[in-house]
Amino acid sequence: MQKFRSTCPIASALDLLGDKWSLLIIRDLAFMGKRTYSEFLASEEKISTNILADRLGWLEENGMVSSQQDASNKKKYNYHLTEKGLDLLPLLLEIIIWSDKHLPEHIAEQAKFFALQIKEDKAGVLAYWRAQLSQ
Repeated sequence: MQKFRSTCPIASALDLLGDKWSLLIIRDLAFMGKRTYSEFLASEEKISTNILADRLGWLEENGMVSSQQDASNKKKYNYHLTEKGLDLLPLLLEIIIWSDKHLPEHIAEQAKFFALQIKEDKAGVLAYWRAQLSQ
């Protein structure tokens, strides 16, 4: 059972998601189409193997991610967002909007088009990604 530092909802959410790697794995699952351990390792942020294994286990243990053994390769697992993980999509969309507004242009440039789509139709973007990830 997860221990929480306080009853504050922000502090408690950070107890579950408070490191950058957890949200980046969720980002990769949600928007980058990554599903396997090796695909996560290939992300530009260069997560180490021990941290990746730890965070995937943590996310699975806390119900945000599930894994299934690959039918064609028993040594390989495919990861997916659970309903609890999908419920983080609005948070990720808000982070993208915030980044577009406050980060230096050269950093946020990649997300400009996506941020514009979110600002114009947040509900539609959210519905699209939920539908894509629920298949």
